Amino acid sequence: MRIVVAMTGASGAVYGLTLLEELRALGVETHLLVSRAARFIVAEEADLSFDDLRALASYTYDVDDLRAPVASGSFPHDGMVVAPCSMRTCAAIAHGLADNLITRAADVAIKEQRRLILLPREAPLSALHLENMLRLARLGVIIFPPVPAFYLHPRSITEMVRHTVARILDLLGLPHRIAPRWPERLNASGESLGWPD
Repeated sequence: MRIVVAMTGASGAVYGLTLLEELRALGVETHLLVSRAARFIVAEEADLSFDDLRALASYTYDVDDLRAPVASGSFPHDGMVVAPCSMRTCAAIAHGLADNLITRAADVAIKEQRRLILLPREAPLSALHLENMLRLARLGVIIFPPVPAFYLHPRSITEMVRHTVARILDLLGLPHRIAPRWPERLNASGESLGWPD
């Protein structure tokens, strides 16, 4: 498989980083797009350099390089995930403003009817934010706010992040065992005990 992963300037770099790590573990080819603001966020939240981030992906492109393969509908891929997705990026995608490689690649995913998943990170949401997301949802874009699943009794932020990433992998059709499924039981070490009888 081939997945495009974009990271923008919203808080929540851990979602994109964890997704890249899991895709690499699954042997999936990844094409990484990182906004300038996201570089700052990754350094601030994860204490990673841009070179460290690039090492997680199969290919990385400059956000201003509109000649990159992912800018063309003739470049086949199995889906695109924007994690995290800033409200600026969400608005640009919703209105077809393909002004950088991230928004152009998302525009291509929409026009080619490929899977596009956005993890919006903002609170509270204004009517403008909601209208942009509704517009995208009507185009078939999956709007996936990273909301924790407390019914699984997470014991750490890492478990909450991994649950969100597991759901993204499900949406991409990728098999995994990185988080439990409802109503799967876990032992104290986080290992599966299987389904209830």
